[in-house]
Amino acid sequence: VQQLVESGGGLVQPGGSLTLSCSVSGRLYTSSVMGWFRQGPGKEREYVAAIRWSNGLTYYTDSVKGRFTISKDKDKNAVYLQMNSLKPEDTAVYYCNKGTSPGTSGPFWGQGTQVTVSS
Repeated sequence: VQQLVESGGGLVQPGGSLTLSCSVSGRLYTSSVMGWFRQGPGKEREYVAAIRWSNGLTYYTDSVKGRFTISKDKDKNAVYLQMNSLKPEDTAVYYCNKGTSPGTSGPFWGQGTQVTVSS
C-alpha cells in the first residue's frame, strides 16, 4: 500500500505564497508520474500539476501556469508544489497522488492539506 502524506497548507492572503510537500512511502518507478490535485468547496477534485519521476518533466493545468511550480527530491522520495500569486479561487484541499501519466490518478490518496486564500 502506498502512503502519501501532504503538508504545508495554511491561511494566506491573496497574492501570497505557500509551498506544499508530499512524502511518499514505497518505491517510485521511472514510469511514475507524481501529481497534485485539489478539491475546492462544493467542487469536484481537479488536476493541478504533475511531474515525471524519471526526468522531471512538468505539466500544469492552465489556471496555475506561471504561478505554481512542481518539483521533486528523489533522495527524500518527496514532491513539492510552490504556489505563488495565490488567488481566492485556489482555496481547496490539496492532494498528491501517484499516477502513470499527467492528469491521471492512482488508487491511493493522502489526507490532503487545506489551503485557504483570503484577506
